Amino acid sequence: MKVYLSPRARLAALAPIVILVFLAGCASNRSFGSNVDDFNADASLKRILLVNREHDYSDIDITVFEGRVMLTGTMRSPEGQTKLVENAFRAPNVIQVIDETVLNNKTPFKQGVTDGRIDQALKARLITDRGITSRNFKIAVSAGTTYLLGVARDEEELVRVLNHAKSTRGVRRVVSHILYQDDPTRFARTHN
Repeated sequence: MKVYLSPRARLAALAPIVILVFLAGCASNRSFGSNVDDFNADASLKRILLVNREHDYSDIDITVFEGRVMLTGTMRSPEGQTKLVENAFRAPNVIQVIDETVLNNKTPFKQGVTDGRIDQALKARLITDRGITSRNFKIAVSAGTTYLLGVARDEEELVRVLNHAKSTRGVRRVVSHILYQDDPTRFARTHN
């Protein structure tokens, strides 16, 4: 069975998502436009990968923050990795692609469950730490490696985030792609 929505119904269905993105932006340093741009980039890239049957992208996680796309997970071939990065740049509002994918078989189910537990535990730790603006950080976990993307106000906040990541049970390694709030590369964003 196929279900089709009218343009008005599609807009109504998107309203709650847009409101949540807006509220998340209001509570952090990020602008509403930045949140919407990231949402659009993420959705567009997922659509691109879904349509592209050339390679298996089913074990790829996409994390977007301020136009920076971080790709994690496993690919089966170097050609697939290259095509993945090319596809990421096809999504709107993407200014940087960070390829953290590895060549390997798909992540085993048990490891995926462990990675999900690590992700949730670390998110909870960041949310409950009053010295951290948790909305300014995104987390991806793959095979026990925790990847961080986002913006820290200062060195103290960055150290707190990294310490939480390193001390979360099950984490084997931490890779940080966190910028400081005043980093000029954050403002190098180009709009069409």
